[in-house]
Amino acid sequence: METCIINTPLGFTKITGDIDGISSVTILNSEEKVTDIIPAGLEDCAIQLKEYFEGSRKQFNLKLNPEGTDFQQKVWGLLEQIPYGKTISYLELSKQLGDVKAIRAVANANGKNPLWVIIPCHRVIGSDGSLTGYAGGLHRKKWLLEHESPYKQQSLF
Repeated sequence: METCIINTPLGFTKITGDIDGISSVTILNSEEKVTDIIPAGLEDCAIQLKEYFEGSRKQFNLKLNPEGTDFQQKVWGLLEQIPYGKTISYLELSKQLGDVKAIRAVANANGKNPLWVIIPCHRVIGSDGSLTGYAGGLHRKKWLLEHESPYKQQSLF
């Protein structure tokens, strides 16, 4: 398993993976030493994350290998289908799975997503439009949604 640390506008990020694909991308809540030489198997991921944060990439094209239960994998598969700049509610995700009562399980699977930004769990919001539950912190979720917004906020002053 290879690992590297990169810096993003939202903090230091750890990428882990191997020949089978990227297994995790995690935002860290501490300052870490940035990896000087990124392992070849993680280089494409680091480049695509950089492009995303620069605004030139809207979709990731990576071999992914996250570990999770069958249910979590189903939820993560649905998350990958949420288009850049769009949001969906936890309830709507539950409906797509065919069980509106699974909303808590969907939220739990969403929170266990090991591929920060790449599997876009930040695009899931409350039914009332609120920014609810985000493992990386609501300030990061807000930043990511604004970053993807088709209408950039402009100051009136």
